[in-house]
Amino acid sequence: MEKIKKTIGIDMDGVLADIEQQFMDWYEKEFGVRVSREERLGVLEPEGFPDKTAIKRYVYTPGFFRTIPVMEGAVAAVTKLMEEYEVYIVSAAMEFPQCLQEKHEWLAEHFPFISWTNIIFCGDKSLIATDYLIDDHCKNLDFCKGKAIMFDASHNVNQHHHVRVKSWTDVLTLLEKENLIDA
Repeated sequence: MEKIKKTIGIDMDGVLADIEQQFMDWYEKEFGVRVSREERLGVLEPEGFPDKTAIKRYVYTPGFFRTIPVMEGAVAAVTKLMEEYEVYIVSAAMEFPQCLQEKHEWLAEHFPFISWTNIIFCGDKSLIATDYLIDDHCKNLDFCKGKAIMFDASHNVNQHHHVRVKSWTDVLTLLEKENLIDA
């Protein structure tokens, strides 16, 4: 009898895709100023840069979501997780006009091994009912029906009510421990 795999929902921006790096790079390209992660600790993305309109402008710019760098270790970690878990990509992709198509193309390029049946683009993640949800925003994790795992980001450093991971190595270590506990 085949073992039923537990499910994991994984966010894209800030978890698989290094959106912080993208914001910093685009801001530096436009203004010639590098705003570091440390300067933005505990501040929501739009408020973390001197020009408060820049981030909103970027997320509405064609090509922004398509060109975000992959988070270090994400491809190898997701590949490994898929051996033991049913992995779903869960991304809010409805707010910005070009976002849906660009995120779909980004996943096809960087994670081509993930089936289209395991990609969930939505507006409200509270509907997602996976055993685990890995995300960088409490607005999504607070309503998680399974175990919430907060992926570290500059904007969430002052939020401490979810299990926190700082890297994909931490994700694998945490889930290995969970797997041993549940065995």
